[in-house]
Amino acid sequence: MSQPNTIRLGNCRGFTLVELLVVIAIVGLLISLLLPAVQNSREAVRRNACMNNLKQLALALHHYESAQRCLPSGYQSNSLASPPPATRDPNTWDAPPGWGWTALLLEHLEQGSLAERIDFNKPVWELKHASLVDTRIALLQCPSSTGPREAFDLVDQAGAPLTIAGHTPRLGRSDYVASHGQESCWGECGSQATGLVFTDIYKGLTRTITIDGNASRVADGPFYRNSKVALREVTDGLSHTIFLGEHSSALSDKSWAGVVPGAVVHPRFTSPENGPDAAATLVLVHAGPSGGELDITGQPIIHPINFPTLHVGQMYAEHSYGGNIAMGDGSVTFTTEDVDPIVWAEYSSINEHEIPGNL
Repeated sequence: MSQPNTIRLGNCRGFTLVELLVVIAIVGLLISLLLPAVQNSREAVRRNACMNNLKQLALALHHYESAQRCLPSGYQSNSLASPPPATRDPNTWDAPPGWGWTALLLEHLEQGSLAERIDFNKPVWELKHASLVDTRIALLQCPSSTGPREAFDLVDQAGAPLTIAGHTPRLGRSDYVASHGQESCWGECGSQATGLVFTDIYKGLTRTITIDGNASRVADGPFYRNSKVALREVTDGLSHTIFLGEHSSALSDKSWAGVVPGAVVHPRFTSPENGPDAAATLVLVHAGPSGGELDITGQPIIHPINFPTLHVGQMYAEHSYGGNIAMGDGSVTFTTEDVDPIVWAEYSSINEHEIPGNL
């Protein structure tokens, strides 16, 4: 009789514990090497998406300027009306209607149906607009932002809900802001009779000017209260002038809708240099130096993007090592957070005749 076939296992054996631990360590090492590359790749995608958002905003500015022969106002305010509106802020002189630069661009951002439902002659905070101004617009939110994305209730100086016209306005967010230039004219500057402005940022020279509530006498950037800047007025060069940039909601609230009298913007985290600021910073930021803004040592402040002052009135992004900005010519570029502050200031004004270095 034939013998049944048998399978000889020979000397086969499994992994020893030491070998298994070595394999696990190697796999862990490979993962640790690959994970940053994957994360960097994802952040690159988010950063590019953010750049595309800014590109669309910059193109919308040019379409608006082509149609209106000027850029949209930083925000609209009947500050100098006589008699003044009942809702005019006594400190800042912010007044109705309050619509911001992004709201004025809606029809150029494929948001025509939303724009058609807004009565731009009526205030942002009018109750009829409540279901409109809290709209979430995906284009206006940076994918890298870790802050809130839903609409937010406006608050006052104490951080309590702001009541105006019998209710608390709730506004839709934006992670993008417009440049007021080097100088800032909000808060007490909005109403004061005189103020300081810089005449030479290299030597720190200033002069006293008459303001009387007219922000155009202070602002040296493309957007401010009731601004109507034409591209031809940007004599420092469109490619050398910052128009738009980022401000993540992780630092403070910003809105596409506009400015509401009495509202105050509070930082979500603090630094020795920051604190609450006026309602204009819902839509605008500035670079510094500003005659009305000094650091804790009494020196003028210039705050490039992500500068550790962490002001609610500066640009702030959550990309690695910097953030995106849109220039006056419509181009969008990434600038690192270690940019020379003087160069940042040079790129922020429209007609100071400075010769800018490299961003």
